[in-house]
Amino acid sequence: MKVERDIAGFSLPFAAGVMAAVYAGDISGTCQMHFSAAAIFAACLFTAVLMQRKGKRRRPEEIFFLAMCAAFACGIFTGMTGHMLACSTITGNILAGMHLTAAAEQMGHAIDALPFDSGDTNAIIKALLTGNRSGLTNEIQDAFRNSGASHILALSGLHLGIIYMAIRKILAFTGNHPAAACTRSVLTVVFCGMYAAATGAGPSITRAFLFILLGETARVTGRRTSTAGIMMAALTIQMTASPMSAAQAGFQMSYAAMAGIAFIYPVFRKIWDKDTAESNRAIACIGKLPRIIWNSAAISISCQLTTGPVAYLYFGTFPLNFILTNLIAVPLTGAVIPAALAALFLSYAGICPDFLLYVLEAAVRTLHTSLEIIAGM
Repeated sequence: MKVERDIAGFSLPFAAGVMAAVYAGDISGTCQMHFSAAAIFAACLFTAVLMQRKGKRRRPEEIFFLAMCAAFACGIFTGMTGHMLACSTITGNILAGMHLTAAAEQMGHAIDALPFDSGDTNAIIKALLTGNRSGLTNEIQDAFRNSGASHILALSGLHLGIIYMAIRKILAFTGNHPAAACTRSVLTVVFCGMYAAATGAGPSITRAFLFILLGETARVTGRRTSTAGIMMAALTIQMTASPMSAAQAGFQMSYAAMAGIAFIYPVFRKIWDKDTAESNRAIACIGKLPRIIWNSAAISISCQLTTGPVAYLYFGTFPLNFILTNLIAVPLTGAVIPAALAALFLSYAGICPDFLLYVLEAAVRTLHTSLEIIAGM
């Protein structure tokens, strides 16, 4: 816990400073306020450091407090710099030109060419893999929106997480030798990075990629990891690289969801731990299914508790059937995305079996029909 505490001691004040500077810039409409506020805060901090216990050794809590103040000041300067860069049209055009959308467009054309019976299947798969929802009918979008599954259509950490798990399973044949494990981690990071860049590297996708990068780096170097520690490290890196993204709904929703998984989900998970399940004979006879359902529901509740207020603030809605929606939509999405990628690769090679296309279309139809039923409740 000491590592997580130390990371939080810098990450959270830094994030608060970035958010304060970014939103202050939006309110004032000028960068002069940032210079003034940052200069005053830096001067006060420097004076406080000089006045603190001259000639005496500072206590650990004093050092920790001063470090938090310095992190907050760094956040203000970072947010100020990000706001000034965002005001530059040249910088904005350069950053927009860096998005590797050509690969996503080619993937979209390949998805349209898959011979499904219904064009809605192609449109849903294209939205899931590339984020392009132009082919979706109003009825499909309403079904996803009213059932509380809009996050399934918007490219997010969920999609990259599914792709990450698929890549790990595909590369599992390389074995557990240190060299093989290192190669597998490098290839996983490269493939996930290429997908994130090709789809525009939105805030949520970027957050997921940073999670993968940090997690695989820790795996290769033999370091202990935790969801909370990786989340706060990723938050600092992303806010440093792109301060203005902190004001976007996708950024806030993504980190709010991860905060729920990191801090709330472990509490729910302990309610039905492995020992409790094994001590109940009825549950033991049924098998692992009830525990899997409980864990899925616990994750859904944990995420909703943290993302719900943010979603209501931005969109004015709160899905009432979110548990049922996620219990059905998330597993189906987890099956559709790898199957769709497999169908694309096999079709490109000219060896895609009709059975795979049939199963894939059946899964997409099941997802759509289920969400329509939930939306009508």
